[in-house]
Amino acid sequence: MSNPEKNPAELVCEGGEGGDGRPTGAAVVLPYREVPLGGPRAMPVRRSLPQRERSLIGAWCFVDHYGPDDVSDTGGMKVPGHPHTGLQTVSWLFTGEIEHRDTTGAHAMVVPGQLNIMTAGSGIAHSEFSTEATTLLHGAQLWVALPDEHRFVSPAFEHYEPPAIDVDGARVLVFLGTLFGETSPVSMYSDLVGAEVNLRPGQRLEIAVNPTHEHGFLCDTGTLTSHGAVAKPGEIIFHPLGADRITVEASPAEVTRLLLLGGTPLGEQIVMWWNFIGRSHDEVVRFRDAWQRERDARGGVQFGAFADAWPDTLPAPALPNVRLRTRG
Repeated sequence: MSNPEKNPAELVCEGGEGGDGRPTGAAVVLPYREVPLGGPRAMPVRRSLPQRERSLIGAWCFVDHYGPDDVSDTGGMKVPGHPHTGLQTVSWLFTGEIEHRDTTGAHAMVVPGQLNIMTAGSGIAHSEFSTEATTLLHGAQLWVALPDEHRFVSPAFEHYEPPAIDVDGARVLVFLGTLFGETSPVSMYSDLVGAEVNLRPGQRLEIAVNPTHEHGFLCDTGTLTSHGAVAKPGEIIFHPLGADRITVEASPAEVTRLLLLGGTPLGEQIVMWWNFIGRSHDEVVRFRDAWQRERDARGGVQFGAFADAWPDTLPAPALPNVRLRTRG
């Protein structure tokens, strides 16, 4: 998924993360801001990462939560070809269907309960459109920042259907890393975990977690409670390093669904602007210039050959009048 904002904001986090500034103690709720996802009527998404208070959870650097969205009202997801660098996109749906194309030649459907993960590495372009059969669209789009030693890997696309397992009556699908004894085979470039957890009404579940990980629990449905923090859909309950067990609790009268996102702190400063992740302002400028050139030529060396099915692609927004700053 793209960040289609015409004037993408630069969010700089200087406190509350990284090194000695990393928070300790109680869980905290990370709120979201509503962002329109392009299109003539603009499907709204709830963006809870990045934000001023926190840019990263492990290497997770971007969390968009959307729906349930009636596509007859909004037009659904319509994101033409656009570029990415230095990251992996993790697509996870609860309802609906999205058609994915990218410049590795991959053409796949994103459907509920199945993971599509795209490694941008040195550069890739892709498009995402909800299908004509989709009436209700509901899911999450997540980005993972690649560490410096791997951020120029060759672009790639992978698909994985995790098995649903029962954990004390909770239905769990582990799509990245290892949790509850289940391990995903999907390629990762840092130590991560990602899973969907469905809790029965009123259920409390204790989760054994890696204490070297930071963890975020994205509430999808119901109301999520964890260690005194309470989140509604689109909000994240953040737990800092150090915990080896985390308890989550569902709404008393309804099923609560959440995404567990965790990982070892990235430990690097990054520049994230529009759909690019780099390490300096000048590098992001080069990425933008390369995309504009290759967009005019309908493909090139960095972002690959464009799909014949793309009548148009997204132009890069104008850069701000100030130098971009790192965060992390």
